[in-house]
Amino acid sequence: MSATRGAGGFSFTRVGAMVLRYWYLLSNSWPRAVELIYWPTVQMLTWGFVQLYVAQNSSFFANAAGLFVGGLLLWDVLLRSQQGFAFAFLEELWSRNLGNLLMSPLKPSEFIVSLMVISIIRLAIGMIPVTFLAIPLFGFNVWGLGLPLAVFFVNLVIAGWSIGLVIIGILLRQGMGAEALAWSLMFLLMPITCVYYPVATLPAIVQPIAWALPTTYVFEGMRAILVTHTFRIDLMATAFAMNALWFTAAVFVFYRLLAAARRAGSLLQQGE
Repeated sequence: MSATRGAGGFSFTRVGAMVLRYWYLLSNSWPRAVELIYWPTVQMLTWGFVQLYVAQNSSFFANAAGLFVGGLLLWDVLLRSQQGFAFAFLEELWSRNLGNLLMSPLKPSEFIVSLMVISIIRLAIGMIPVTFLAIPLFGFNVWGLGLPLAVFFVNLVIAGWSIGLVIIGILLRQGMGAEALAWSLMFLLMPITCVYYPVATLPAIVQPIAWALPTTYVFEGMRAILVTHTFRIDLMATAFAMNALWFTAAVFVFYRLLAAARRAGSLLQQGE
């Protein structure tokens, strides 16, 4: 991924080759594919049964059917887009293949696009079966949200990519010692981004931090649809604008960390 290698323009052939590599890794390892479906299913069942209990004992939640399950499914879109992005890169570190990529004509921009594509593939494998399973079990059809679902999806995926991009930049600079970030960083953001409750629930001092996250606007928008049956265009427009800033900043940080890793000579020393 050297800036001096691979003279010429952006190559979709190289992007396709990287996506094909990750697809072979995924399709030839059934435990990897099962893991993509396993965790969303477990979470959906857990929170779905919680919602059934609450709905039977609260008129508010009975009138806002799907609040917990909807929040869970959208949270998994965010989580899986980030982890699918970061874990594909971790495959290169685990297999000690990063050096081979560095010596190839692959450009950083092409590598990033290939990670985006494989994250969408992993997300589809993990989430589509779970969304259909939620229909007969809990009577919640996330596809019934229509166009707003597509808007929510795009915003959450871009946010997941932004966080994943920063994480792989840190991994390039710090090595496998920073691997835990790929697993844990999103869960640090989970309480602040208000997946299951409105921003007003947070302490006043924390609310500005929540509103600084584009994902918060998505979950607030989901609650507006389920509770008041209103699609908040203002929330989604703000989420898109903030995502544009976040992703631009993430690309900048990634390239800075990549340059720092080259100067420090850490690209070929990806140990603990």
